[in-house]
Amino acid sequence: MSVSKGIDPRGPRVGASITAVLLAAVVLLGASTAGLWLLTFIMLSFLLGTLRGAEGSWQGMLFKKFVRPRLGPPGEMEDRRPPRFAQGIGLFVTAVGVILGFFGVLPAVPIAAAVAFVAAALNAVVGLCLGCEMYLLLRRTGLVRA
Repeated sequence: MSVSKGIDPRGPRVGASITAVLLAAVVLLGASTAGLWLLTFIMLSFLLGTLRGAEGSWQGMLFKKFVRPRLGPPGEMEDRRPPRFAQGIGLFVTAVGVILGFFGVLPAVPIAAAVAFVAAALNAVVGLCLGCEMYLLLRRTGLVRA
């Protein structure tokens, strides 16, 4: 992939910040119906990011409309595939919590949210995208093709 066709790396980080706040709210809501519905919304947000890429999620659109115009150009663009893969990992983790929650295992809701929160918070605070690193590792091992 050409660098010029990449994405602004600050976008997924802003998206991770928004997502981390929402996931923290789910953890605070605990094993409740309200937590389940909020986690469902977050799961659907990850689905959108998985299908359209991080830049195509509602968080990415907020970044593009409200944050990016206030920033200078990025130092470099990044490949959109690792953040998209990371969205898929977030989708998987939150889907497990949502599915279990709808089958009556409500304690799974804050647990899944806490797992996803750790990844989102690491990306938001220090710029470490665990899903992106997983993608790169899987590429190196040949389990994921370019």
